[in-house]
Amino acid sequence: MPLFIVHHQHSPETCPARDPAKGTMLLNHLSRPSAARHGVLIKGEAVAQGSHSLFFIAEAADEAILQAFLAPLRQAGDVEVTAAMTCAAMVSRGGCEERPVDVSAEVLDPADACQDAVEAGLLIHSVNPLNGETSVPDLAGGAVMPNGRFYLRNDFDIPNLGGDNYRLSIGGLVERPLKLSMRELHNLHAESQVVTLECAGNGRSLFDPAVPGEAWGLGAVSTAEWTGVRLMEVLERAGLRADATELTFRGADSGVVDGHDAPVRFERGLSLDQIRETDALLAYEMNGEPLSPPHGYPLRLIVPGWYAVASVKWLTEIVVTDQPCEAYYQAEKYWYHWVRNGHDERAQVRLMNVRALISSPEEGENLPRGDTAIRGVAWSGAGNISRVDVSLNGSRWREARLVGERRRSAWQWWELITRLEETGPLTVRARATDMTGRTQPEHAEWNRLGYGNNSIHSVAARVI
Repeated sequence: MPLFIVHHQHSPETCPARDPAKGTMLLNHLSRPSAARHGVLIKGEAVAQGSHSLFFIAEAADEAILQAFLAPLRQAGDVEVTAAMTCAAMVSRGGCEERPVDVSAEVLDPADACQDAVEAGLLIHSVNPLNGETSVPDLAGGAVMPNGRFYLRNDFDIPNLGGDNYRLSIGGLVERPLKLSMRELHNLHAESQVVTLECAGNGRSLFDPAVPGEAWGLGAVSTAEWTGVRLMEVLERAGLRADATELTFRGADSGVVDGHDAPVRFERGLSLDQIRETDALLAYEMNGEPLSPPHGYPLRLIVPGWYAVASVKWLTEIVVTDQPCEAYYQAEKYWYHWVRNGHDERAQVRLMNVRALISSPEEGENLPRGDTAIRGVAWSGAGNISRVDVSLNGSRWREARLVGERRRSAWQWWELITRLEETGPLTVRARATDMTGRTQPEHAEWNRLGYGNNSIHSVAARVI
């Protein structure tokens, strides 16, 4: 709804607060329930001391509704109403100037989506497209991340799909092409999986020299319980032909990219063997709630163990083929590009690298002497975490205790209880090792697009 700033001014002689009856009447009239009955949402109010001025921020369907609500204030003095917008709207429009904004019904209003992310506590990197990461200390808590604080990664505007009219198309090398509604998908056997998703560019800002792309810190990772239908079950209903070997997944999001004149769809490909290995899911719920539009409503692919680029959001089509996908986000993006011994080498971004993050202590935190707990999370796309080691101020590595259930596709909580004897600077480092023997490197190998940075995490604190 439109946003307004209201300024009410009265003289000292007519100050309604001096009359208990008038003061009480206005207090009740300006209450949240009273405003809501008049079609007004008050976001916050304050009286400037000694100035006989009241300011508040309100939302209403139009200014006429708000002006009608303000009639009692007008009887006590002057009222000024100014059209306003949120900081998120200002940034999304590229400035504070008033300008017409044409937001298609097919996509979410970028300002609204950004405001929701800001209020949830995400650190925003860009508004169009909307990208925001979770703060590392916020990773602490439960087994899953609350939906609002789950990091956001988008390449284009966020599609605003209707669930009633939605159909998932499955075609290509199948015996029975399908167009499945959400009702039909819900009628199939449902499964739930706790899965960690990480952007392949997580940690990109820590590469030196700097690389292009979204400058993620370390919070482009989150875990949720996803509920939906096993992808293989749906494919089996369509009847895979004998020559079927590859799948292309198409999302509803699209836009213009460098080097291409026409808009491109977001498409990714996986082989049938890879789908069988990962036990991929067509998810319609996230932590027991329907997917929100920023997270792929009404349906998204979840590919456990793989970087999240494979988990296509707003999934509308699955095409079964006998050839690998050659779409833009498959062939031109999400490749490691290295220069080794003077030669260019490259490899596709696939399984998540092994990694541990320290959630406590926080960067710059003051810790008291005595017993303290070093805590964090660790995960790997190749297998369960086998151990996490912690070093304090460059001392020997000490094995931390793994906490909670071990899940191959989800992060693992860990903690080390230690005693801090001396005051002064404290550097905490943590590294993870998975069941395949992969261990975090001191420094991840630099690559041109900044993918897969799993360098050992280090936090600087102080003992006081």
